[in-house]
Amino acid sequence: MALLEVNNLKSQFFTRDGVVKAVDGVSFTLNEGQTLAIVGESGSGKSVTALSLMRLIQEPQGRIVDGEVVLSGEDVLKLNDSQVRAMRGNRIAMIFQDPMTSLNPVFRVGFQIGEALRVHKGMNREQAAQRAVEMLELVGIPNAAHRAKDYPHQFSGGMRQRAMIAMALACDPDILIADEPTTALDVTIQAQILELMLEMQQRTGAAIIMITHDLGVVADMADDVMVMYGGRQVEYGTADHVFYNPLHPYTWGLLDSLPRHDISEKGELCPIQGQPPSLIDIPSGCAFHPRCPHAREICRTSIPDLKEIEPGHRSACHFSSDPRFRRTIAASQSGREVR
Repeated sequence: MALLEVNNLKSQFFTRDGVVKAVDGVSFTLNEGQTLAIVGESGSGKSVTALSLMRLIQEPQGRIVDGEVVLSGEDVLKLNDSQVRAMRGNRIAMIFQDPMTSLNPVFRVGFQIGEALRVHKGMNREQAAQRAVEMLELVGIPNAAHRAKDYPHQFSGGMRQRAMIAMALACDPDILIADEPTTALDVTIQAQILELMLEMQQRTGAAIIMITHDLGVVADMADDVMVMYGGRQVEYGTADHVFYNPLHPYTWGLLDSLPRHDISEKGELCPIQGQPPSLIDIPSGCAFHPRCPHAREICRTSIPDLKEIEPGHRSACHFSSDPRFRRTIAASQSGREVR
């Protein structure tokens, strides 16, 4: 049995301007020790998908309107408030996108890490404080016993991110959700944070859901990749599938947006033309068709199903199963390898 099964998940926000269909029918499975990357441009529904899994959608403006989130055979969406609080941080933990604002500025870092241990593991203050120091040591913060008594403003951005990872992993969760875990960090610290997450996964066996727009991170870490656009899945497969044999024009566009000095002397990027759609007014048919250079009439009128084109590799494009169409896309793009 899969550790996590998500079926037809739909989350919406009800505003004066209309209904924001932030997540519109997302389905996937996650196994123990597996890393799933969710990629796409800003506004594609990645972070709202993660918040929905944690039942963190703010009501009444936001609401999960349909679907199932089955964690070890139990539907998270049917749990009461106390059961959800017991799940968060214990069975599913999350590293939030902005480490500079995710920690409470009026409490010491060690206290904040220890709070989860007191709530979920029943530790007393002394035990929780000692475990917090151990976790800070584990994530590579020097002089951890002293730094645990510091406030967040006394930590650098990289150290705050490490502290967030320590907090998320303190209770040995089954699933770790990392929402842009390397945002605003320099390249050296990014590499250290990603290496740390992999070490933690190997030690605890936790599954990871990595939300990112950095396809280089995906290539290094992910087992499976889910590409989102306009709140929907447009492609799903192994990392090898998505990087070496992309099926959807949007995935091609994302890959072609990566800088490649070996195919362009000037190092010019090839961005996807246009802007992501408003989730209040999603285009008819395939949501990507206004930006797709290969769109045809059916793309404007009919929403494509997410179909399995080859074992374990699915795409939501009317023409993904047509080898001639794929060759046409490949010929119009700059072929690239990421790994």
